Amino acid sequence: MNIAIVCYPTFGGSGVLATELGKALADKGHNIHFITYQQPVRLGGFHANIFYHEVRVPTYPLFDFPPYETALASAMVDVVNNHKIDLLHVHYAIPHASAAYMAKQILAKQNKRIPVITTLHGTDITLVGRDSTYSPVVTFSMEESDILTAVSENLKEETYKNFTIDKPIEVIHNFVDVKRFHKKKVDAFKKLIAPNGEKIIVHASNFRKVKRVDDVLKTFLLINEKIPSKLLLIGDGPERPHVESLTRDCVPCAEVKFLGKQEQMEELLSIADLFLLTSEYESFGLAALEAMAAEVPVISTNAGGLPEININGYCGYMSDIGDVEDMAKNAISILQDEAVHAQFRHNALAQAKKFDIHNIVPKYEALYKSVL
Repeated sequence: MNIAIVCYPTFGGSGVLATELGKALADKGHNIHFITYQQPVRLGGFHANIFYHEVRVPTYPLFDFPPYETALASAMVDVVNNHKIDLLHVHYAIPHASAAYMAKQILAKQNKRIPVITTLHGTDITLVGRDSTYSPVVTFSMEESDILTAVSENLKEETYKNFTIDKPIEVIHNFVDVKRFHKKKVDAFKKLIAPNGEKIIVHASNFRKVKRVDDVLKTFLLINEKIPSKLLLIGDGPERPHVESLTRDCVPCAEVKFLGKQEQMEELLSIADLFLLTSEYESFGLAALEAMAAEVPVISTNAGGLPEININGYCGYMSDIGDVEDMAKNAISILQDEAVHAQFRHNALAQAKKFDIHNIVPKYEALYKSVL
């Protein structure tokens, strides 16, 4: 099949999932065409049957805000016409689904039928899409998609709760390439971060308010009182300056390291002892799943779709939003006993294998075949 994938090219879950899906489909012989405003961060190296089409948005003095959605729709039409595309798979409703609808109508005038699959990822439904500025367009675009999917049962429920739509939603969970993340532990690398055998605790996110990264720091401080530890904060975003300021006020700089955006997450997770995710909401929790694939137990909130992957007392623990004392208690219970820690590591990998890329990608292939 010739498949066009439209996504955000950033480190967010929707862009990561879309890129990894495209790469996996390409490995199975499909031709994949990414359409976005810059090359996706996870699209490294050369792939013979992966193509990238940049959306260019001309700037004119008349426009205070360049019309990206219009440029994107035009780019879709161009790629479909020139590369014999079979279907469009758009990730994240805003603005990709509405731009796909526009492209579909333009192509229909040319007597070309192009199916559109829209995958919902999270804040496009639970936050941005609910804003009255966008809600009517998001609702219409979802209804007009040929197939609508969501990355968790929770997100499916949230969509029906917040939008008046009749379109059936198929749940296809996010996935992880277990083989990629299940790497051998590198003791020398770990010793550079924790020279005295401290436990290494990791958090990764886009540092938005919904991630509650200050709760990560609070939880870490409570853990560190009982078990000597180091905290690695991976990612970047609007809340980072605030969290850095909090860190300087309450903990020696050597104990907390801000690593910024990292493409090779598997290398960092390979030395981690625990993963912290304190979000107010997660539609799925792809970062947690990647940690599990690296045999890292997860301490998380019980928000959104996280209970669908983090089994309480098995591969980690869940607590109520903001309950940093309970999260710290659960973390300490895992870290203070090597046998318990080893069992949680084993269970984390077993849980991740349920969401392995080789189990999930065929579901998308079946979906494509059904719509064609």
